[in-house]
Amino acid sequence: MKLAVLFSGGKDSCLALQKAMETDEVACLITIVSENPESYMFHTPNIELTKLQAEAAGLPLVRRVTKGVREKELEDLKAAISEAAERFGIEGVVTGAVESVYQSSRVQKICDDLGLWCFNPLWLKDQKELLEEILDSGFRVIISGVFAYPFSREWLGRMIDTHAVGELLELHKKYSISPAGEGGEFETTVLDAPFFRKSVDIKDFAVEYSEYSGRMIVKSAGLSEKL
Repeated sequence: MKLAVLFSGGKDSCLALQKAMETDEVACLITIVSENPESYMFHTPNIELTKLQAEAAGLPLVRRVTKGVREKELEDLKAAISEAAERFGIEGVVTGAVESVYQSSRVQKICDDLGLWCFNPLWLKDQKELLEEILDSGFRVIISGVFAYPFSREWLGRMIDTHAVGELLELHKKYSISPAGEGGEFETTVLDAPFFRKSVDIKDFAVEYSEYSGRMIVKSAGLSEKL
């Protein structure tokens, strides 16, 4: 089946993309760039890096900008999926949704309206197992946004490795933090993946942080040969 993947450049959409590539033909990626950093629907930290990530994956990118108004932003998503169907003949859409009923139900409704299949390969996956699969598969992932107590400034830009996963699991025990960030506690950016031909190289960035909330803002990046 010819598929499009809703792509934020974070760990979940990249893992969903990898799973889709293992079984079907991925024709393109779809990215929605929200002008609202508090978007209910879309990942926002370093969303511009999806251009480099798509290039690294060797896949065309359908990109739309939205004002990020709740519910109305779904019209922009529908337009992007329609464009993917027209340009690439897709038959289905893949999401990286794990627990968000809000997101998954709305994508499903759009796909139903357009006569497309909707696939959620990570749906209700155990979050510890999800993080372990990301590590075992060879992804290089950094935390690019934190939005909950007790995340300190030092978490921004931190690589998700076995030590970080252990700490996230401890935070889950102590503070009920979702270890994979499914409660919106943190966001991620993928720098390398098994299907990337090159890796993303961050050259310059800034950090904004206050009261357990902050972002690592990439100011300059490029592609480099894989490590």
